Amino acid sequence: MDVKTAINERRAIKQFDPQHDMTEAEIDELLSLAILSPTAFNIQNWRFVVVRDPALRQQIRAVAGDQPQVTDASVLLILCADLKSWDKEPGRYWRNAPTEVIDFVVPAIDNYYRGRDQVQRDEAMRSCGIAAQTLMLAAKSMGYDSCPMDGFDFDAVGKLINLPEDHVIAMFVAIGKGVSEPWPRAGQLPVEAIAITNQF
Repeated sequence: MDVKTAINERRAIKQFDPQHDMTEAEIDELLSLAILSPTAFNIQNWRFVVVRDPALRQQIRAVAGDQPQVTDASVLLILCADLKSWDKEPGRYWRNAPTEVIDFVVPAIDNYYRGRDQVQRDEAMRSCGIAAQTLMLAAKSMGYDSCPMDGFDFDAVGKLINLPEDHVIAMFVAIGKGVSEPWPRAGQLPVEAIAITNQF
């Protein structure tokens, strides 16, 4: 499936076939594509919690408004971000770059993020959002449906997955075989209503 078709056909699906299992190879392919998503300074701050335990998924569903896709989708991914990834051996993100690039970029990472908690959090949310879209388009290209989700108790889910203190949860992405048609598109605004040339 080409990218334009995947974009046009991707919809948020709420009902999934609970009997369908994705193969390990398919899940690995999804994650391998997701990690190609861009991040500022290549800090790769996303972390993907692949929730496999059915009992844990039931617990998560209980703090997610009883939404069925939490348990019924073939895979539930919790997209988290390491807020301090910029400070954890940042040279590893540039290990294949020329020395002069490493010498310039690695100090710049520290200069940009140190002492700027809001910047770290904003970057985490941007990175996870981009990765989520990569996952959803990749899933659609593989014949799967998906649903981005944020209707859950973030603190409760954090406890259930033992979220480290320096990490945050951005969202869920549920992926599987949809068993219902999405509602008709509710109404996209026209391009001229949302695209501004130069200035507001």
